[in-house]
Amino acid sequence: MFWYKKKNQSMKEEQSAAPKTIQELFLQLKDNPDFSHYQHDQGSFQCWISFFNSLVNLESVHRDVLPFLYDSQIHSFSDVQERIPVEKVSHASDLYTIQSKLMEGCIVVQEKESSLNCLIVPTVSREGRQIEKPEIETSVIGPKEAFVEAIDTNISLLRKRIPIPQFTVEQFRIGKISNTRVCLAYIKGIASEENVNTARQRLQNLEIDHLIDASTLSQLISDNARSPFPQFIDTERPDRTIAGLFEGKITALVDGSPSALILPTSLIEFFLAFDDYFIVWHFATFYRLMRLFAVAFSVFSSALYVAVLTYHYQLIPTDLLGSLITSRSVVPFSPVAEALVLEIMIELLREAGARLPTKVGQTIGIVGGIVLGTASVQAGLTSNVLLIIVAMSALAAFTTPNYRMGTTIRFLRFPFILAASLWGLLGIALCFTFFVCHLLRLSSLGRPYIEPIFPLRVTDLKDSFVRFPYSLQSERPMLLRPEDTGRFNKKRVQKKKGKPSNDIDE
Repeated sequence: MFWYKKKNQSMKEEQSAAPKTIQELFLQLKDNPDFSHYQHDQGSFQCWISFFNSLVNLESVHRDVLPFLYDSQIHSFSDVQERIPVEKVSHASDLYTIQSKLMEGCIVVQEKESSLNCLIVPTVSREGRQIEKPEIETSVIGPKEAFVEAIDTNISLLRKRIPIPQFTVEQFRIGKISNTRVCLAYIKGIASEENVNTARQRLQNLEIDHLIDASTLSQLISDNARSPFPQFIDTERPDRTIAGLFEGKITALVDGSPSALILPTSLIEFFLAFDDYFIVWHFATFYRLMRLFAVAFSVFSSALYVAVLTYHYQLIPTDLLGSLITSRSVVPFSPVAEALVLEIMIELLREAGARLPTKVGQTIGIVGGIVLGTASVQAGLTSNVLLIIVAMSALAAFTTPNYRMGTTIRFLRFPFILAASLWGLLGIALCFTFFVCHLLRLSSLGRPYIEPIFPLRVTDLKDSFVRFPYSLQSERPMLLRPEDTGRFNKKRVQKKKGKPSNDIDE
């Protein structure tokens, strides 16, 4: 009841704060130093002009708008609309539209100061960061363009590579206060209509006051917000986004965010680097398997060290046991405390390196790692063996191509270490079973998260653990339920390819 009263009270306060007339709106805005609201009384057409200096393109205002208002042949709104060389000039007569357009960077022209009959002239400033190379998803081969914060630029990056009318972009406004533009992009005829409807419905049902970034949107529309596993891929690469669209996926773009969300997705896709598609399938498969081994090593190595030294020391070979006893002879802590201290130390170094400027962060990471590692061994706080295991474990975690999944992998080490300290290998098995059950229940936009393992789909295995040659991947992933399942006709391609003629020396 208290919550209900509080909610009603906040709604009433919100309603009372909102302007009810256009004069109240201008009264609220007049104290802002970048807001201009004045009467234009020169020439044959008299009007009121309002705009934000910080949002409009001032060069365009002084070149394309104001000179035409001084024209002696201008007598009405229709004359202004005909002569002014600006596209998409429109009329508005409701307060909400006028306020929204004003905040977007349009010029509002009124015949009278109290009149709601306004002419909206779009002169939005397009200043922003230029297109640069990707910073997180770097690659040696392939395109070097990355998304920027301007959503229109990001859409143009996609549209110029998908020059077909079926490429559809739907726009939404998310955020009660921020009113952030969010675009849903997909290819009609390929993307599943059911997936598009689900994504559209989740965006329409959002209730939030402001939207910061695509990462925030990902957490808001994910199937299970409590899960540590990311359920959508966020990427800064237009080429990866386009590849997903051609497979039948959907992309969500947020204004002000330099990354796009790809949905739905499966667990295995977080471990596939986009570089894999630029090299021959043999090497791509090798690097994929190596990455998966690195993930398994990162999660289990420290936990196995704790379990074996605490409960199952008889499993250690005799030659290695001597080295371990010598290494741990001066360490006063239990294996679990020793492992947790080193793991937390590694996380502190990573966090400090990420928060500091790039050059200082790299120096702190290298020097801090060497100095702290050597000093902790000499001080008898940790053993040499565990120091090597934890360092390799941290290194293996950074091979994960997706940053958010890499964070999850590093987090998973801690519950496994604690379970190993409590029940040894049985604890690791129980913890593993718990996470497998969790993954089985997880979904991405309603699609199974660990597909193609469960449910088993042999067709989708061609681009999962092993990357088959392109000639054998004639069908789109079944996970996405695409409207058009075939990428190409395999038989026709082989027939066109034909048999090459013999060389002159043969």
